Amino acid sequence: MLSRRQTNRRTTPVSEPTVAEATESIYASLRADNADLDAHIATLKAALTREGIKQAVFDPTKLAQNNRSGRKLMQAYFRQRGVSVTFSE
Repeated sequence: MLSRRQTNRRTTPVSEPTVAEATESIYASLRADNADLDAHIATLKAALTREGIKQAVFDPTKLAQNNRSGRKLMQAYFRQRGVSVTFSE
């Protein structure tokens, strides 16, 4: 007769990143020459869906290109990946 080994079960659930944490990881990615940006956008999209938020809000002073063309390029790139972006004042 085969005996079953007990599977490893987590005692505490893994916390999923919040929108603020996902946004900070995107700022870090932008500072690091867009390293893993697509993965961070996917994380942000999941966090937005989980929290019921429609748009991600970014601080333009933390962007590498804080001009109109840089913001529009960022909005277009995120929109292609299913995330709507606005900028704080």
